[in-house]
Amino acid sequence: MKTTPSSLKDELNKFKETLAGRQKYVRNEFQAYGLELAKELGDWKNKSLYIRLAKQVDRSILERARYFVKDQTPATIKTPYKLFMWKLKELRNNKV
Repeated sequence: MKTTPSSLKDELNKFKETLAGRQKYVRNEFQAYGLELAKELGDWKNKSLYIRLAKQVDRSILERARYFVKDQTPATIKTPYKLFMWKLKELRNNKV
């Protein structure tokens, strides 16, 4: 099933609606992406780390690490954020 790409404005609005109850102010796209990563990985206490990664690391590397975690079966993963960080490290080392 293919999804149509949505505009950046639509994506920001979606994230603002999601975070409205938490009183978070999302002004930039990288903030929204970092918060979405934190939500997917279940690691809200380190949300600032994911925002910083979204700002500084190439998005294609983050996406590959994210999809690596999503492709794993949930029963085998105890800590998806650790798996994400491991895969991110591997991808960043291989890029150089």
